[in-house]
Amino acid sequence: MSRVLVTGANGQIGSELVDVLRKRHGSQQVVRLDLRPPPTSNGQPPDAPFEVADVRDRETLAEIVSTYDVDVVYHLASLLSATGEDHPDRAWDVNMGGLKNVLDLARQHDLRVFWPSSIAVFGPSTPRTDTPQNTVLDPATMYGVTKRSGELLCRYYHRRYGLDVRSLRYPGLISYKTTPGGGTTDYAVDMYRRAAEGKDYTCFLKKDARLPMMYMPDAIRATLDLMAAAPADLTVRDSYNVAAVSFSPEELEAVLRRRTPDFTCTY
Repeated sequence: MSRVLVTGANGQIGSELVDVLRKRHGSQQVVRLDLRPPPTSNGQPPDAPFEVADVRDRETLAEIVSTYDVDVVYHLASLLSATGEDHPDRAWDVNMGGLKNVLDLARQHDLRVFWPSSIAVFGPSTPRTDTPQNTVLDPATMYGVTKRSGELLCRYYHRRYGLDVRSLRYPGLISYKTTPGGGTTDYAVDMYRRAAEGKDYTCFLKKDARLPMMYMPDAIRATLDLMAAAPADLTVRDSYNVAAVSFSPEELEAVLRRRTPDFTCTY
């Protein structure tokens, strides 16, 4: 039975992925890792494995991999787009340094790795409709730069060392179990929360800015389907496109106002 390590386990994706992995593998087979201890109200068993660590600390990561006899890593720890713009040096250090550590450990211990990329690898010159898998990649943020660089690093480790590393370019993810972590598409989650609380919202995007989005359970399913695929069936080793729906802030506002007529949003 697989022993799974999830880095960034307290985050938006990690907190929900862990729940699904525990149901599949058992609570003791899923090791969570994050910079901070988990919230006491997260519903996890009190004895569930959890390690407080920084993914930039390779020695500690190596000790955790060996102690728990890990064979699969979901490396989710990163600084997101808005935070990355405020702290670009730290974003590069965390996003690229952490990934490099995980890939090196995976090579040494023959681990399988999932690492999430993002639509942030695209840019102003990327086709917006039916975006091809192989297309212009023109990231406009440090987060996007680290994601494209990470894609190339993952592909290099696969080609050079035969490492089984897999990736999806997530769109904006809509969920409710955690608060947003500093991403450009977080406005959608924030807007839902404010409407549910009976409060107004100020959106930092233009009202007609259409962005790709996906409901978290769909993203989790896509992730696990990719990890279950036979290696011979995979033709992309940097990162697969994955999509669901696109909408703008003003379109989301209109839908929310059907349920909460007093809700207003300014841009």
